[in-house]
Amino acid sequence: MHIKIENLNKVYRGGSYAIKNLNLDIPNGMFGLLGPNGAGKSTLMRILVTLMKPSSGRVLVNDMDLAKNRREIRSMLGYLPQDFSFFSKLKTYEFLDYAARLAGMKNSTARRSAVEQMLEEVGLFEARDRNANKLSGGMKRRLGIAQALINDPKIIIVDEPTTGLDPEERIRFRNLLSTISTRDVIIILSTHIVGDISSTCDNMALLNAGNLAFAGSPQDLVKEAEGHVWQIQATEKEYLEINEKFPVISTIPIDGGWEVQVVANEINGYYGEPIAPNLEHAYVHFMENNLNQWTKV
Repeated sequence: MHIKIENLNKVYRGGSYAIKNLNLDIPNGMFGLLGPNGAGKSTLMRILVTLMKPSSGRVLVNDMDLAKNRREIRSMLGYLPQDFSFFSKLKTYEFLDYAARLAGMKNSTARRSAVEQMLEEVGLFEARDRNANKLSGGMKRRLGIAQALINDPKIIIVDEPTTGLDPEERIRFRNLLSTISTRDVIIILSTHIVGDISSTCDNMALLNAGNLAFAGSPQDLVKEAEGHVWQIQATEKEYLEINEKFPVISTIPIDGGWEVQVVANEINGYYGEPIAPNLEHAYVHFMENNLNQWTKV
């Protein structure tokens, strides 16, 4: 599977761009789409799942034009929107069975087997007879994941999937997607939570104000932050100054002050040492140093 995005634009009334001249290749496997709120991630997701038409440009899925082959491409899709909802009167099993029918599973025996297997995979089999609106927040999110995965889609698009999930639920979700990504599928994970990208994705893109700011591997982005992440031993007074001067990533209280991690080119005047960056450091570094290259839309 392969998605190629060429010169894609989405312009709203008044001339504001949600997506601006986007060119991007999305290969097989897990692909992370990272960016702040308002970066254009959800707009791109809605275009890819055929819920929104672009103003110009095109999307090719295995060389098929999305504008000309909407029905065929739509049959390959599984989608979990950020604002996922369901019919409140349906039981968990009934809702997933309904989703399977919408996904084109006509054979009742095969559908029943697929629904039961999917409920097992997402840890909802014991809750299959519970009303969907009575599930916990994390369980509702798992049900949303299940409806996106039913009928083995070739392209799976999930928008902010771990928002509101506790750490155990997030790990369960990541492990499930990682297992599925070993098949011949594309999984696009759109999020503003950096940890969701660093632990699952081999390739990623970073959007800012509708523009493509970065495309490559998470490791490539991390390399750009090497030598720009510092751990500083600060007094109470210094901490207040540092908080005004630099992006602070973390603070830990220590005897006589604070241990502070910051992203900066230099920390003149403070006692500290460079440390190895992670993806969160790299994301902050990149955005701080490149934010002014684009005009916000």
